[in-house]
Amino acid sequence: MSTPFHQLAAVFLKLGAISFGGPAAHIALMEDEAVQRRRWMEHGQFLDLVGVTHLLPGPNAVEMASHIGYRRAGLVGSVVAGTCFTLPAVLLALALAWTYQHFGRIPQVEPVLAGIKPAVLAVILAAVVRLGRKALGVWATALAGFGVMAAVMAGCDELLAFLLGSLVGVLLLAVTRRSAKAGGAGLGLLAPMAAAGSGSSASVGAAAAASAPVSLATLGLFFLKVAFVMYGGGYVLVAYLEGDIVGDYGWMTRGQLLDAVAIGQITPGPMLSTATFVGYVLAGVPGAVVATLGMLLPCFLVVAVANPLVPRLRRWPWTSRLLDAVNAASVGLMMAVTVKLSSSALQEPAGPLGLDLPACAIAVVAALLAIRWKVAPAWLVLLGAVAGMLFGLVAGR
Repeated sequence: MSTPFHQLAAVFLKLGAISFGGPAAHIALMEDEAVQRRRWMEHGQFLDLVGVTHLLPGPNAVEMASHIGYRRAGLVGSVVAGTCFTLPAVLLALALAWTYQHFGRIPQVEPVLAGIKPAVLAVILAAVVRLGRKALGVWATALAGFGVMAAVMAGCDELLAFLLGSLVGVLLLAVTRRSAKAGGAGLGLLAPMAAAGSGSSASVGAAAAASAPVSLATLGLFFLKVAFVMYGGGYVLVAYLEGDIVGDYGWMTRGQLLDAVAIGQITPGPMLSTATFVGYVLAGVPGAVVATLGMLLPCFLVVAVANPLVPRLRRWPWTSRLLDAVNAASVGLMMAVTVKLSSSALQEPAGPLGLDLPACAIAVVAALLAIRWKVAPAWLVLLGAVAGMLFGLVAGR
């Protein structure tokens, strides 16, 4: 049963407007909406799509939105979902870029973000628990998933850990299923889940004019290239920007790049809003459009090619094992990302026991609401924003 385009647009505009906290949070919000609330697909189908987005290049969250849109309304639905998911962040990035160009600074929103971050933590925790029950249900996938988490926490590159974890998972599943055929008993395992927040922080800096001329064609080709080779999430984009936009082309200073990254952090939705900001700073509205389209178009192409193949991969034993292993590795990445970024949400060196007690309170309340009473993420984000403002007023921030 297909979903009307206007309904897809409304759902993903809403998700794009409240998707703070990075790809792990974005995927958690989509899981809550598409699987828990609307029953558009089952957990296993959702996990397969998450696994495929990690295997292929491009912004994971945008591709995931496009995959869901493709499943519900075909190719046009894919474009509608992906575009609407990015639109709130793009429009806000344009407004902030205009402010930045005219006034030389980014508006201060730290108190609001300080409340949103622990609320997002709770959203991610609830999603990791739900997805983990499915993806880490046997000892082989649990070992692969927690192995990926441990490797990333130890400093291993995310892409390398993901690929190695997937390979190990495939091998372990093959051994497990051969043993089962020989009469061995399988070992069921319900993995305990614990994850902590994902966050974002704003940085403010004065802009220095970039002297090198900017070609729209070169700008567009650069972002097309990045979208086609970008693995590892939005932060990999920053590495490409620093190496090419700052280093090779000399279009921006490092200070300007830091401000662009801050925009990606303080806006909802995917971090490709950083590309929108960079495009506007370099070449006005045309530059913003070219940069944004350069990041988006490859996503739609990748989804159009990959999405029809995903159900077929379940028909063959070895590709089915591959998907199971990739799903486990994906959950491992989500756990690692949330734990690594938890310091941004809950830690405060000057606070009691090194903790930000207001943030901890928001996180606990939001987690209870999300897991026990299944409160919608939009309300949790709003609750966090209001609580952050109130705590900020009390603290005089």
